[in-house]
Amino acid sequence: MVSTGNMIGQQKESMKTNNIETAIFANGCFWCTEAVFLQLKGVSKVESGYIGGEVPNPSYKEICTGTTGHAEAIKITYNTDKVSFIDLLDVFFATHDPTTLNRQGYDTGTQYRSAVFYQNEIQRELTRKMIEALENAAVFKNPIVTEITENDVFYPAENYHQDYYNNNKTQGYCVAIINPKLEKLRTHFKKLLKGE
Repeated sequence: MVSTGNMIGQQKESMKTNNIETAIFANGCFWCTEAVFLQLKGVSKVESGYIGGEVPNPSYKEICTGTTGHAEAIKITYNTDKVSFIDLLDVFFATHDPTTLNRQGYDTGTQYRSAVFYQNEIQRELTRKMIEALENAAVFKNPIVTEITENDVFYPAENYHQDYYNNNKTQGYCVAIINPKLEKLRTHFKKLLKGE
């Protein structure tokens, strides 16, 4: 896998006093994405939720209609001393298909769109440059449709969605969809994993 971080160069990110920052990604079913990002060193929390819509405090049932405008997303809390935003972007683009509009695999609808909800101008610019680098390197056959959107209200999903994979490892979706994503992560991003 091409390291997109190397393609655009490791740029200095703004550091908060305690080096803890937040990233919000939408890249398909949040059960999958939460499981992936929880494996990364420096990530202390991944929360599943909804963002980018018009309905306040939406429920999962409402989200599934595709009419609220929200995306299933994850809010990642991470330590910039251990993992960079560029590292997170590398994993983000490698573990979903950013070229399919409002779809990931069999999951279809605007709630499954690909998006980065940037927290600051640095995240916005790094995301823009990464997409440009991926396009220039022709990493994907089709154009990237990932939205770069300003941070919006993030609504945490219901409790049963949180830490879904770890609580349901033998469930069919976890075995068929999430396990292959985790295997890809272990193969291509070993240096970013906890315990490595």
